[in-house]
Amino acid sequence: MDVGRLRNELAKFGTVGGFAYVIDVTAFNFLRISDLSPIAHKPITAKIVSSIIATLFAYAGNRYWTFSHREAKSHAESLPLFFGLNVIGMAIAALCLGLSHYVLGYTSAAADNISANIVGTGFGTLFRFWAYRRFVFVDQSRG
Repeated sequence: MDVGRLRNELAKFGTVGGFAYVIDVTAFNFLRISDLSPIAHKPITAKIVSSIIATLFAYAGNRYWTFSHREAKSHAESLPLFFGLNVIGMAIAALCLGLSHYVLGYTSAAADNISANIVGTGFGTLFRFWAYRRFVFVDQSRG
């Protein structure tokens, strides 16, 4: 394992993820609390929509920057796989949000943000990094 390459991938993944996170949180909060949002009182729907927006950005950033040296699959193969893995990551965040909001009864905007955008995104990010490297942006040099 090339530790330098892994460190470089982690740094780029973190940068792309940071921007995607800002996009996700901004969209989530607009959709969750704005008077202009038709889904303001549907936190899980808001999280799903915000995650889709952030995923589009993350795919481009990871494909063309983070894992550009690993591009082995065509867009026709990698994009659906990337989105599928993001659905799992999104489900992790939605599960954390649902548990906090509906089971534990923490229904404030702050509680929704902590459960979805800190706890859920944290667990989802760990899963995504592992899954992208393993299934989407495969290192062809390793045979």
